[in-house]
Amino acid sequence: MAHNIEVELTSNKKKKPVTEQLEFGKYFTDHMFIMDYDGEQGWHQPRIIPYQPLLLDPAAKVFHYGQTVFEGLKAYRTPDGRTVLFRPQKNFQRLNLSNDRLSIPAVDEEFALEALKQLLVIDQDWIPEEQGTSLYIRPFVIATQPSLGASTSTHYQFIIIMSPVGSYYAEGIHPVKIHVESDYVRAVRGGVGMAKTAGNYAASLRAQDTAAASGYAQVLWLDGVHRKYIEEVGSMNVFFKINGTVVTPALNGSILDGVTRNSILQLVRSWNIPCEERQISIDELYEAHKNGTLEEAWGTGTAAVISPVGELNWNNERLVIHGGQTGELSSKLYNTLTGIQRGELKDEFGWLVQLSS
Repeated sequence: MAHNIEVELTSNKKKKPVTEQLEFGKYFTDHMFIMDYDGEQGWHQPRIIPYQPLLLDPAAKVFHYGQTVFEGLKAYRTPDGRTVLFRPQKNFQRLNLSNDRLSIPAVDEEFALEALKQLLVIDQDWIPEEQGTSLYIRPFVIATQPSLGASTSTHYQFIIIMSPVGSYYAEGIHPVKIHVESDYVRAVRGGVGMAKTAGNYAASLRAQDTAAASGYAQVLWLDGVHRKYIEEVGSMNVFFKINGTVVTPALNGSILDGVTRNSILQLVRSWNIPCEERQISIDELYEAHKNGTLEEAWGTGTAAVISPVGELNWNNERLVIHGGQTGELSSKLYNTLTGIQRGELKDEFGWLVQLSS
């Protein structure tokens, strides 16, 4: 794809929030990227414009049939002043996997990354520098054809917006409490659980609200068929350390292939720690807790990075993990991954992409 990106700079720059004001996804940078699609022209008219509301027809298919996908990645400011992205190619590859599942035309991954880089150059003064902060990047695609027919859209928009963020959870790296969900189902194999699409998150909100009302930060989802095999924790993949071995649910068609998940697996294996991707039941986890071999648990995701789990609530029984404290491995993984992301530790894996000034 050989497109020139048109650029319209804002004449009214926003006041940037101070670090203490940063909340996840509350503030947005001065500019956004947008590109259109139709059947005759394909993806066309890429442009960077001032951040602004979208003008959509009320009959746009995204509103009625949920044909939309999104991604989440981050840009960081290193101590020596460089701007780096963490594994952005993986995110655009996954965006196209989600596009395929939702019958959305693929975007050119190299061009998407180039567009993001140009957007970052324009808004790079929005990247916070303080420890634990970053610039969260949200690429997404929406179906824009104005038609109430329940069929694949013929028109789309690909958009990238960016938001300076602090820590995802108010608790920070401190352990969170998780409710094991036994009534509601997030996804099943053959559905759209492996895609990053809005419907998956809409389906999770009721259970999330119920858990929050009882003082739990997230829900642990079980599979939708047997209601016993562990899948994900809210918006994160999940890991357990059982008797010295790190275990995470295998990708099965209903679990998101997380970029952070993949990074954690590479780190753990590089440290020669036994690691398994396999099916794990809540009963096995309960038995491991009962016999004292459930040593640690944590969630992984772009927004939270690592979120230690200090307690699970299953059938009104509290399973306290590692005394409700952050485990040694969870802490090491968090410090190592965030250290690499911020350029404070050597990138042995070639994960960082540096932004040219």
